[in-house]
Amino acid sequence: MSLLKRYLPAAVRISLGAVFIYAALPKIADPAAFAGSVAAYRILPYFGSYLAAAVLPFLELICGMLLVCRWRVKTAALIIAAMNLLFIAALASAIARGLDIDCGCFRQGGAKTSPWLALGRDVLFLAMTALVLRFEKKDATTAAP
Repeated sequence: MSLLKRYLPAAVRISLGAVFIYAALPKIADPAAFAGSVAAYRILPYFGSYLAAAVLPFLELICGMLLVCRWRVKTAALIIAAMNLLFIAALASAIARGLDIDCGCFRQGGAKTSPWLALGRDVLFLAMTALVLRFEKKDATTAAP
């Protein structure tokens, strides 16, 4: 049991960081396609969709890297929690309005991801973030294990 308590928090932190790094890279590679995914939610004005597409992937990348490197973990986790709450609200809004859109989470184009699946995935990421915040005693400023 002590091995689980010792390594599970690090595994969750690194996994969550890796997910956000992985999610950011295709959005950074094709910001116009990601802006189209953001626009499909019909929440932001035209300019807002492009601004979100320009900023959000880099925020995901930086926060993911901070989690993986174990530097400023609480700050990164709080930002990720806020992003996940925003993603959950946007997906719930799209579902409630009957929009049949791809979430734009991990890839642009290709097979469409169900909004319900994306919503469940974001709830899981929010739970992982809560675990990271729970087990991170202080805002780590070094890369110690």
